[in-house]
Amino acid sequence: MINCLELVKPYLQEVEKPQRYLGEELHQVKKDWESVQCRFLFGFPDVYEVGMSCLGLSVLYEAVNRRPGLLMERAFSPWRDMEALMNREGIPLYGWESGRPAGDFDCIGFTLQHEMSYTNVLQMLKLSGVPLLAAERGGDTPLIIGGGPCLANAEPMALFFDALVLGEGEEALPDLLEIVGAHKAKRQGRMDRAALFAELAALPGVYIPSGERGSVRKACLPDLEDAPFPLEPIVPYMEIIHDRMMLEILRGCTRGCRFCQAGMIYRPVRERHKDTLLAQAGMLRDTTGHREISLTSLSSSDHTCIKELIEELTAKFSVDRISVSLPSLRANHFSVDLAREIQKVRKTGLTFAPEAGSQRLRDAINKGLDEEAFLSTVEKAAAAGWQQMKLYFMIGLPGETLEDVDAIAELCEKAVLAGSRVLKEQGVNGGMRVSCAVSNFVPKAQTPFQWTGQASQDELREKHNRLRQRIKNRRISLSYHDAFTSMLEAIFARGGRELTPVLLAALEKGCRFDSWTEELRKDSWKEAFAEAGMDMEALATADFALDAPLPWDHLDYGVTKAFLRQEYEKSLRAETTGDCRYTTCAGCGVCDMGSGSNVGSGSSGSSVGDSSGDAKDAGLRNRLSGEAVDF
Repeated sequence: MINCLELVKPYLQEVEKPQRYLGEELHQVKKDWESVQCRFLFGFPDVYEVGMSCLGLSVLYEAVNRRPGLLMERAFSPWRDMEALMNREGIPLYGWESGRPAGDFDCIGFTLQHEMSYTNVLQMLKLSGVPLLAAERGGDTPLIIGGGPCLANAEPMALFFDALVLGEGEEALPDLLEIVGAHKAKRQGRMDRAALFAELAALPGVYIPSGERGSVRKACLPDLEDAPFPLEPIVPYMEIIHDRMMLEILRGCTRGCRFCQAGMIYRPVRERHKDTLLAQAGMLRDTTGHREISLTSLSSSDHTCIKELIEELTAKFSVDRISVSLPSLRANHFSVDLAREIQKVRKTGLTFAPEAGSQRLRDAINKGLDEEAFLSTVEKAAAAGWQQMKLYFMIGLPGETLEDVDAIAELCEKAVLAGSRVLKEQGVNGGMRVSCAVSNFVPKAQTPFQWTGQASQDELREKHNRLRQRIKNRRISLSYHDAFTSMLEAIFARGGRELTPVLLAALEKGCRFDSWTEELRKDSWKEAFAEAGMDMEALATADFALDAPLPWDHLDYGVTKAFLRQEYEKSLRAETTGDCRYTTCAGCGVCDMGSGSNVGSGSSGSSVGDSSGDAKDAGLRNRLSGEAVDF
């Protein structure tokens, strides 16, 4: 047996951050290779410290390894220095737990968390010695499967995968692996790929790209109470991006922001019971040693018992100096008492996401936040002692004008003035400081804005410059995302299989780690598109006719196309849609899935939370999906 871990160790002094490759962490699972029917390698297409911050990885690790006949190991993208070393020494990609080469596994899976990870997936396949295109693989080649939120439009990557799992993976993935194991056992360890694909296609949420493009409906858990959850998660030896305990308190969101893909594809809303969460938190405290616990979801304040949960967690953990953080509260009914409760151990920053500066544009995107309520929240936060906050906005939203861009600067200024006034009344020197973080709108599949093209590169840069000129207050700092990166995201978010040769060419030109600013090779991407005869900007800015077929029409995430079209048309009139948990049913269609109901209560408006984690790298806002479990 080849043990690649042992082959790598003599060279670790040659690479940056050798801790990324050590393995042997607390709570990793090592199973007997010969005693299981199916061996699965989970590939996370980014470095170790990013991958180990993904809650979905930990949940799937638990869900697969709890079944006696299945084995799941991990692999991560090696950084460029380690990749070069592995190529030089002939060391393939391998499983962290056993050191076995990737080619020894029955299945290799990749999570597609964001579009800028696609070349990393291909590079990991290349390091595995697996043919990149599914059509070129034979019976002895591991089955290549994929999952993750990018499967809302799977087509740009479809030809690289044998099977794709749409939706939630806790049950779908282990069931798929058991079928693979049983299939190979019947055939003395070999695969009849055509016969296996026919078996897999019968599973909920499984899409076989080489087959007929009939409608595939996502896999969806009926509730979270009995869903697998890691109570003894792997504890890394090095600091990772989100170095803390994570509790998923609810899944899904019905706020209905029209730009938000996660808010559409993770419906319906399902909660974990307060007592379940308290028990899980106690176990995590005892098994990890972390000093912070984060309550994750798309909108944590919408949990029915959020106030009681926070109070009981704080009482339970404050003795051990363990802090509680909420990454996503709502601003309209910001609770100072609740915020003060979570600051008892460690004071954290506040992050709000108004998304747009003007009321008209906030209504058009269905943000559900009015200026008066937002400024009232700023005043309450200042009264509770906060002197700085981070505000997230988007530029290039459909229907945006230059006046809307000016309104971003104006709202930041109003926040500084409102907060500083309250602080001055309390005798606090210094006033309020605001960090304005701006991303570029990227149209996404399965959203009401899926038909709308992205603003051109010139438009985005003009608006960046205008905002920079309008912000004159030294108490406001400005940062914004790179326009070229956002263009790439837009192309792959709404493209089809015609992008396959572009990805192959970009890989050969050295493109990977494209979400890392210092690693993005813009010229190489331009060359790859030019060689394919494609105009990048034309692809990104294209509007689709409302009645035109879309590349992802066969991928069913429960929310109907008719509802998305209705929401798009309402956006043109700046007409809002209420949250169905508090108003009437909006008719999105997801409850027809029979997988639960939209439950919960909370306040409406913007999000607010601890900025200490996500603020480490603005790109992680798109690179990690800690609030849902798919792979």
